[in-house]
Amino acid sequence: MKLNRQEKEIEAHFERGDIKLSKPDKKMLLKLRSAAENTFKKDRRINIRLSERDMAGIQRVAAAKGVPYQSLISGLIHQYVEGNMIEKS
Repeated sequence: MKLNRQEKEIEAHFERGDIKLSKPDKKMLLKLRSAAENTFKKDRRINIRLSERDMAGIQRVAAAKGVPYQSLISGLIHQYVEGNMIEKS
């Protein structure tokens, strides 16, 4: 993984022992657990129409990645909503 300048600086501080990790308390663990459960909970169902060509492409990419095509579609939607995808102009 390639680190940016700030990440390299943090890594250097950690390796020198300037930064110490601490164990999270029970309150923080509960908060993190709740956030994780809410992030991965899939409680809505949708129906969508796709062209045969797009569906075949999605299935091909999913097979190459070793994931179910529904998981690939769900992941792509999540990335887009979170702003982690860049639109080509």
